[in-house]
Amino acid sequence: MTDHDTHLRKFQKELSAGTVSLVLLALLARSDQPLYGYQIAKRLEASGQAVLSGKQSALYPVLRNLSAAGLLESEVEPSVSGPPRRYYRITAEGRRVLEQWAAVWSATRDVVESALEGSL
Repeated sequence: MTDHDTHLRKFQKELSAGTVSLVLLALLARSDQPLYGYQIAKRLEASGQAVLSGKQSALYPVLRNLSAAGLLESEVEPSVSGPPRRYYRITAEGRRVLEQWAAVWSATRDVVESALEGSL
């Protein structure tokens, strides 16, 4: 592995740390029904979002952390085709936090784009 690969991996890991949470809150805020982990992963995959970089298992700790923070609520329901499924929905607090995070994201994106375009 080259130094370039190492730097890229480190950058991707640091960048994805917050963006995965933001994307999950946004996805659940726009869903008209609770979703379980596999459904969420498939929606992300279908939209062409590489936010999980092919690591579906990385989704579950983020969902648990968002739940522990009170931004999501979940409930386990039996499944006819396998083990019980944990369904997630965004809370009112999660919607407030999403609004704040989205504003920070927009401001950050604008600054980064300006820097990359050389207009800073």
